[in-house]
Amino acid sequence: MYRKVSIVIILSLLILQGASAQQPGEISYHDESVFPSGKMGERIQALIDTVNANDPNRVRHFVQEHFTEKFRDFAPMEQHIDVFLGFFRETGGIDFHSIRTYVPERKGETVVILKDRLLDNWMALVIRFDEKNDFLISGASFNTARTPSNVKESNITEEQLIQEVKDMMQRLTKADVFSGTLLIAKGDKVLMTFVGGEASKRFHVPNNMDTKFNLGSMNKMFTATSIMQLVEKGLLALDDPISKYVDESWLPEEITSKITIHHLLTHTSGLGSYFNETYMKGSRELFRYVEDFKPLVKGEKPAFEPGERFRYSNTGMLLLGVVIESVTGQSYFDYVRKNIYEPAGMKDTDSFEMDYPVENLAIGYSPAPNRPYGWKNNLYEHVIKGGPAGGGFSTVGDLHRFGLALLSGKLVSKESMEKMWTDHAGENYGYGFRISEGSFGRAVGHSGGFSGINGNLSLFLDKGYIAAVLSNYSRGASPVARKIEDLIARIE
Repeated sequence: MYRKVSIVIILSLLILQGASAQQPGEISYHDESVFPSGKMGERIQALIDTVNANDPNRVRHFVQEHFTEKFRDFAPMEQHIDVFLGFFRETGGIDFHSIRTYVPERKGETVVILKDRLLDNWMALVIRFDEKNDFLISGASFNTARTPSNVKESNITEEQLIQEVKDMMQRLTKADVFSGTLLIAKGDKVLMTFVGGEASKRFHVPNNMDTKFNLGSMNKMFTATSIMQLVEKGLLALDDPISKYVDESWLPEEITSKITIHHLLTHTSGLGSYFNETYMKGSRELFRYVEDFKPLVKGEKPAFEPGERFRYSNTGMLLLGVVIESVTGQSYFDYVRKNIYEPAGMKDTDSFEMDYPVENLAIGYSPAPNRPYGWKNNLYEHVIKGGPAGGGFSTVGDLHRFGLALLSGKLVSKESMEKMWTDHAGENYGYGFRISEGSFGRAVGHSGGFSGINGNLSLFLDKGYIAAVLSNYSRGASPVARKIEDLIARIE
């Protein structure tokens, strides 16, 4: 348990998935392509050189020489090494571009803008230096970054978008950092698809366009859409306290009476995640249906008063599944199958059980360079069956169909869609959907990630594109999805 937790912590410190270097409330930034002088510059250059060396011994020496004792000892050395090697694997190396400053100023942080060599993405290396201790590094993270202020990206055509994505996917597959499928469409017209890698490394079975991939948290979109259907039918209200539907065998009424459906949908309930110590120590066989997760939720207490702030919550989404079952008298799985998957034509989407021989289903893999086979599968880490918060399976074709069904009003009304796609808590999150705005216009969707799992669906509402990426590699899809977003922003 503690080893798993420390791995998650150090990964979140050094490689933040999908995070932007521009924080909410920051109104502007400026980039200057001049390398820092002095000890700060030496340490930044040493960090870049260490990533690009892709050598465990270089990483070990760098951590020992350039990190503060507290930061160095935050995790075992092997985990520091895994993070550096993993970052090189994903980027193919990094090159310095600029130092970024913000208005208002981000005190205590130095932001270095980099270009990655494999995807040609902009990255931000955010470093905290201990000025009282010879400028040793006391904290660091690699994040995604916005285009530098001193770079003007040229416009591209739709045809160039497709060619650039094809070329990128060929590079990623050749480097074995992508395994999965991709689809880009303009409305109902599919512009391109791509498939690469293996669904099973054990038997060397290649992926195909109908291979089913684990969605991770992307199931939250289906759960939220289901709730809005029930709201439209008058079977529940967004301001209902969940005590009306969630009995005390789950949580005490003194907790559930303060939490509304709206709080669960927006991750503002204060609840956390049922992936806790009990789950880690338990058999996956025990957690197959919504009711089975009750022992993991029982005893959980909100970290703050409901509505006070945002805290991403798997427990909250799970309880929405409890609400659906209470209101409809059906199992969550039956309801979603009948009211989401079937109307949308999603024939290859469901919460498949991993101990059954489901055809054409991908096994998830994470790099394990220090292990005999170089890879580790996720069969003993993830749930045996997904549910309201995530863990189901789908294809990029089915995700495209889901997007079309939503946009056409087949699943919920336009009014409900607008509620789902409104940022309710100031965290770019609506009701089960991420929301983003940029040069690409307005986009909604969701990503999913876990060991051996990564996927993303984006509906570009203003430009009309739909992009779906699914991968059975850890972090296989997120960098691809971000690059597609950047390219769509440049379409003239």
